[in-house]
Amino acid sequence: MPTPPIIIIKKKAAHGGHHGGAWKVAYADFVTAMMALFIVLWLLSSSSKQTQVAISGYFKDPNGTAKEVGSNMTGTGENLPQKEKKDDMEKLKDQLEKSIQQMNDLDKFNKNIEITITAEGLRIELLESEKGTFFESGSSALNKTGQELLALLAVQLGKVPNRLSVEGHTDAKPFTGKSSYSNWELSSDRANAARRLLQQSGLRSDQISQVRGFADQRLRNLKNPLDSSNRRISIIVQYLVNDADQTQPPANDTPGSGEAKPAPGLPKTTSENGDLQGPPSK
Repeated sequence: MPTPPIIIIKKKAAHGGHHGGAWKVAYADFVTAMMALFIVLWLLSSSSKQTQVAISGYFKDPNGTAKEVGSNMTGTGENLPQKEKKDDMEKLKDQLEKSIQQMNDLDKFNKNIEITITAEGLRIELLESEKGTFFESGSSALNKTGQELLALLAVQLGKVPNRLSVEGHTDAKPFTGKSSYSNWELSSDRANAARRLLQQSGLRSDQISQVRGFADQRLRNLKNPLDSSNRRISIIVQYLVNDADQTQPPANDTPGSGEAKPAPGLPKTTSENGDLQGPPSK
């Protein structure tokens, strides 16, 4: 009989485990975890002690620590998110408005008092009328209404840790009466008069950081430079900032739709002791 043919069967070993895509998923998870770790380490190394404690506490007890993050108007306010800072300003704004409404005979001056939240902080505007609302006409002397309102503001603002700046503004009508006296001096003197009364009535001695006179360089009503509302005192309750942020110049506010940007050149300002300071010579 013929010899049957020899059949050889070769089997290939499967290498699916080596050439599959499961390792890619595991590697992606590993890279994501490492990136999250590096971000946490970077935050811990670049944040303040208060923030480090908050982050550490969150990982230990997310629900219990969340309530402790942040601060209110009576706290230090360091590293507060911008939203929380604005929330605090909203609360202060409401408190001031309620206090002003409770003052006698101030209902008729509602149009002359404006409180808004701006990029620099809470701006309190005391707007003059044609006959004068808070100051004697053409003078830096506060009348009875101006004294009462500033005294009330001082009591309320003296309770907060925020620092303040005081600004004086005039309209574009040239000052008459003294040849050596102009809108620069008038705006600076009015801001300084407001500063003195605020400090006498409840502000801390170190609470005011700046007193500035802008004359007619930041008109509120551009379409009518002679409008009485351009004559005003502005009190800015500044946001709480870190020490590193205090070296940055304050943001330029535009509280009204018609307010102009500062003209080239620095406005004259007054220091806290009342000395008038002009722009540096070129």
